[in-house]
Amino acid sequence: MKVIQFYKSETQLIKKAAKQHREAQHELYTRYSPKMLSVCRQYIGDIHFAEEVMLSGFLKVFLNIKKFKFEGSFEGWIRRIMVNESISFLRKEKQIFFTEEIKVYTENSWNNINTELEVEEIQGLIDSLPEGYRMVFVLYAVEGYKHSEIAKMLGISENTSKSQLFKARKMLQHKLNEQNKISNGSIEI
Repeated sequence: MKVIQFYKSETQLIKKAAKQHREAQHELYTRYSPKMLSVCRQYIGDIHFAEEVMLSGFLKVFLNIKKFKFEGSFEGWIRRIMVNESISFLRKEKQIFFTEEIKVYTENSWNNINTELEVEEIQGLIDSLPEGYRMVFVLYAVEGYKHSEIAKMLGISENTSKSQLFKARKMLQHKLNEQNKISNGSIEI
């Protein structure tokens, strides 16, 4: 059986979706929704809320798809919308707390810990971080934003962003050490 490709390129698919072509929109949703749910899930601990945020993000994608200028990747454009939607959701829920810190932290505070964790376990450790720590950690370590960009997005100072990252890393390091002790049998339960 021969598979007929409806859209020869992503560009053609995006242009059709911009003209409200439902099949093209569905194709884009099908292609990107798993990745974008993962993006939302990194910020929002509850999968149901993450799904809601992803859906509202895709609504924004399709309402604003005509604004996509084909400069850079389409996936990156969608991802940024999902990140912003996740941050907006957390702001509305008043779940973001940042502690102001005057100290300047260095970037080399992360120690390499030998561990064999599954993705779900790592996500669980990240989920256990306080919201402010988690948000800055994900924006910096996963999404690759700079502290100046994070500060602007979240309405905090660069030093607060650095402080939150430092504290998130320390907390994750502590949790990983504890998990390693438990899995290596050095702690009795």
